[in-house]
Amino acid sequence: MSIRLKLLISYAAMLVVPLVLMIVTALLLVFVFRGDLQNLKSLYERQLEGIEDSDVHYLIKNTIADNPELLTDTRYLDELSNELQARNGFIAVRIGDRLLYASEQIKDNADLVSGLSPFKHRGYRNDAPTRNYGNDLYAMKQFDFVTADQRPGSLFLLNKVDPLVFYARKYFPSLFIALVVILVLTHSLLTYLMSKNIIHPLHELRRAAREIKEGNLDFRMKVGGNDEIGQLGVAFEEMRSRIQDSLRIQKQYEENRKELVSNISHDLKTPITAIKGYVDGILEGVADSPEKTQKYMKTIAAKAEEMDQLIDELFLFSKLDLKSIPFSFENVPVLAFLRDWTEDLQFELEKKSVRLETDIRSGTDGVMLVDRDKLNRVLTNVIQNSLKYMEKKDKIIAVEAWDDGEQLHLEIRDNGPGIDAEALPYVFDRFYRAEQSRNTDTGGSGLGLAIAKQIMDGHGGDIRAESQEGEGTTLVLTLPIRREG
Repeated sequence: MSIRLKLLISYAAMLVVPLVLMIVTALLLVFVFRGDLQNLKSLYERQLEGIEDSDVHYLIKNTIADNPELLTDTRYLDELSNELQARNGFIAVRIGDRLLYASEQIKDNADLVSGLSPFKHRGYRNDAPTRNYGNDLYAMKQFDFVTADQRPGSLFLLNKVDPLVFYARKYFPSLFIALVVILVLTHSLLTYLMSKNIIHPLHELRRAAREIKEGNLDFRMKVGGNDEIGQLGVAFEEMRSRIQDSLRIQKQYEENRKELVSNISHDLKTPITAIKGYVDGILEGVADSPEKTQKYMKTIAAKAEEMDQLIDELFLFSKLDLKSIPFSFENVPVLAFLRDWTEDLQFELEKKSVRLETDIRSGTDGVMLVDRDKLNRVLTNVIQNSLKYMEKKDKIIAVEAWDDGEQLHLEIRDNGPGIDAEALPYVFDRFYRAEQSRNTDTGGSGLGLAIAKQIMDGHGGDIRAESQEGEGTTLVLTLPIRREG
């Protein structure tokens, strides 16, 4: 059974059940207060139920028929008026044009007295419509008779009516029909609105599921609201978005994998080709002297070392990328670490005729939680990257360090050729080289800065490059620190 049908049935029940309960309640009230169902009809039809079926009314009709002279007897009329008063009824008698008698409660009502209908003929009977006489509402019955001396007379029986009860009885059919119409319209409108608020989001969810089934994730859910269906729509949209992001990442990984295979193939093929060439030279007798043979063998060894280094870097980067390599963190004093590192660096740079300038500012006395070996690997990769591109006669590398209380800032500057502004955002991508020929003599493997980036991320730090073409490049490293004590 569809949700729409269930809703329609439920709201139909909401319409029928109240009506049935209203009818049952009304019938029970009739049984309790009226005694039987037969009185239900008379409850509506009679306006003078307290008079018309009473013994007093019976006597009045017999008096009119048998002894109309009693209606001129004031004592008799007083007794009759007193009996009617118990049922909120009153009496008035008119002989000719003169009002002979009126009950005490109505004789001062000038509007009522002046509004009595004129004599018609003997035996005339009339049920006048209920109407207002002054500030009160009365139902009236008229009985015409002729006295013994042939004077025309009229007997008026009046019943004071509660306006609320009167209008409720008079307009009960209209009120009941209006109530039914209102209930039907209200429930129909409510059913439509609720159906729209529920069915429309479900249609949207079904459409979204169909799109996902067909492999299309390039759309957005338009289901809102704070109810359960709205929350389901939000969750569905979040699921779609995450699947789309996952597929996008998977596609990027696939592209990166293809690029990785291509770059590895190129970088490995170059030294392998060189090794094969020198081996063939030796086998074919090109190296016809011990000196030339020695040269060939040294070249083969250098190319093999280059391949070994490339494989090591690739293996390290892959493990860092998969987060499968552990970090051995330890508390390292910042100032002592920087002094030891710069001393070793100066010794290495002097052998390569590179001048080192250092500016380690005072106050760098914090402690950093680092993996010492991996941080050294970062610094080594940065320095090697700077040395590969230096072509100036006076080669300079400057190291500047300071802390701001929360982070250590370490800048490593060189006076090399700099990096083109278009290439600068990509220098930390794996296998990226600003020099596109992929010559390992000038460009390296393209993994050095990518590995440095991975290690810095693992330390909760950051590394970024700043460069101005023709003036040099600056690598800025930041690491969190804490004060001792």
